Amino acid sequence: MSSHIIASDLGLDIPHFLQDVPIQQSLYTTLVRAPFTRPRREYRTLLSGLSFEIRQGERVAILGRNGAGKTTLLRVLTGAFEPTHGSLDIQGSRQALLNLGLGFNSEATVQENIYLRAIAMGMRGAEIRDVVVPVLEFSELADVANHRLATLSSGQRMRLGFAISTAVQHDIMLLDEWIGAGDAGFVEKAKQRMTSRVDGSKIVVLASHNFPLLRKVCTRGIVIDHGRMVYAGEIEDSIKEYKKIYQVDPVYIANKTGQ
Repeated sequence: MSSHIIASDLGLDIPHFLQDVPIQQSLYTTLVRAPFTRPRREYRTLLSGLSFEIRQGERVAILGRNGAGKTTLLRVLTGAFEPTHGSLDIQGSRQALLNLGLGFNSEATVQENIYLRAIAMGMRGAEIRDVVVPVLEFSELADVANHRLATLSSGQRMRLGFAISTAVQHDIMLLDEWIGAGDAGFVEKAKQRMTSRVDGSKIVVLASHNFPLLRKVCTRGIVIDHGRMVYAGEIEDSIKEYKKIYQVDPVYIANKTGQ
């Protein structure tokens, strides 16, 4: 069966709580009043009215300013967030590279964390057993497999997260930026695997501000602003529409994105 992503009037509202404590002249007064003021729950709309289709063979860029909703949309596509409005139909297994440290337990060993992360990714027992050794070898952490994760450096944790997240080829790849993991000696190996996984995916969705990368990887783009889709079309036209929204000096954009 072919893979696809079909969103229809997709929306996401999340609850958050506000503390109605007025600005006071005295810090003491503020601190005393805060515990006795009941928080007020409100709903904040993060995504609204998104409708699009991504078919097998497509590589689609998600463009938008910081805070526009790109990462939130990717999290909905991964299944981390359930949409509160509209519908989402996804056919195909998903692989997400959004937060490489998500789901780790600092008190568990490196090997135990591979099992925990693999289970969270939906892998079965036999699959997990098959990937443990390759993950340890790729991340260059075999010699610390039985050490607590808390003893690892941030770079080692990133390498572990990357190795687990890319251990198995999936139908749909969801990326928040093109992630190069770890120190300089590890980056080239990570780039090669990323390229391999992207080439082997039936669908790729990539959120990034790197225009040359988007032109190289993607054929189509979706531009969102304030949680709404404002444009969808060919990648070059999508980049142009994004620049209109960004409202920053073109020289500044060129310097930041390498254009």
